Amino acid sequence: MNDATSAKTRVLVVDDQPPNIRLLEAILAPRGYDVLPASSGEEALALLEQSEVDLVLCDIVMPGMDGYQVCRAIRERTATAYLPVVMVTASGDEQKIKALEAGADDFLTKPINQSELLARVASLARIKRYQDTIKRQSDELSAWNQELEARVADQVSQIERMGRLRRFLSPQLAELIVDSGDESFLESHRREIVAVSCELRGFTAFAESSEPEEVMGVLEQYFAALGDLIFRFEGTLERFAGDGLMVFFNDPVRCDDGPARAIRMAAAMRTRVRGLAETWAREGHDLGLGIGIAQGYATLGRIGFDGRYDYAAIGSVTNLAARLCGDAEPWQILVTERVFSAAGPIAVGEDAGMRELQGFSRSIHAFDVKGIDNARIVS
Repeated sequence: MNDATSAKTRVLVVDDQPPNIRLLEAILAPRGYDVLPASSGEEALALLEQSEVDLVLCDIVMPGMDGYQVCRAIRERTATAYLPVVMVTASGDEQKIKALEAGADDFLTKPINQSELLARVASLARIKRYQDTIKRQSDELSAWNQELEARVADQVSQIERMGRLRRFLSPQLAELIVDSGDESFLESHRREIVAVSCELRGFTAFAESSEPEEVMGVLEQYFAALGDLIFRFEGTLERFAGDGLMVFFNDPVRCDDGPARAIRMAAAMRTRVRGLAETWAREGHDLGLGIGIAQGYATLGRIGFDGRYDYAAIGSVTNLAARLCGDAEPWQILVTERVFSAAGPIAVGEDAGMRELQGFSRSIHAFDVKGIDNARIVS
């Protein structure tokens, strides 16, 4: 062992005879070993509690606690269970056997041979370094595993949060919330929104005359088609209700083109569901789509109970959109005058007259959106 390596090795020498300790120190110290003396077994165990030790040289015959007892005590402690112990004996095989039974790793016979001492100490110190390396790597691996578990738990939590948020928000917005950790805008607040209500025409008769599995198949196709468009236009999905759904714009993410965006989405929904309706017609199902759009103020926020929340809009604007939807003919998009005007020239439609809607004391001036002017849409 070179000096650079031995300088890192601390040897605890345990002997009740000071001359013996001085002799071992005289051999080891010049080679760079750090010698820690102990005059009894009790003192040695106390030092092991306080100091980092790489190897123990322990005399067997000592008053009070003998070397066997010291070795057993070292082996019983978790922190020192694998600490190399060399027993120093003045006799032969009988003490060596008892030392092995006590847990000793090696032996030295008095009088001590200097070369043998250095060779045995160097060999066991090398083993101790290997053990320390393994322990350090094990600790690092354990720390990495804990960090990985924490990361996995955090990712699972984020995935769960993302799943809850994506029920009513666009994927982009849900991801933004999860990344930022800011859910403050989900608290109750007041804002002007554009509400879009959609329902299938003829659905009640279809559901009454069809098997439940057939109804579920139609609804899966229907909601998959509309859901893709809701996310594409970055609308907020409030709820599903049978064959109907409610979407709104300008909350929680603000958008200046809410009316135009709502009409564009509604037109795209109509086109897509028309394609589905052709397939349904071949299967004997007469289904159409009605859409109503209104603009106004609502109170919005997370509503529900622990473990089950929705993001809801409370106000007459959603009721108005739903009533317009209910009043719309198959494939008709009915919008309020305010929405039609605010959408600007992209909305192609005609006056649908004054409508008497349930729950509203005044007549509602509605417009029938025939389509959109794609040439006026700015990408």
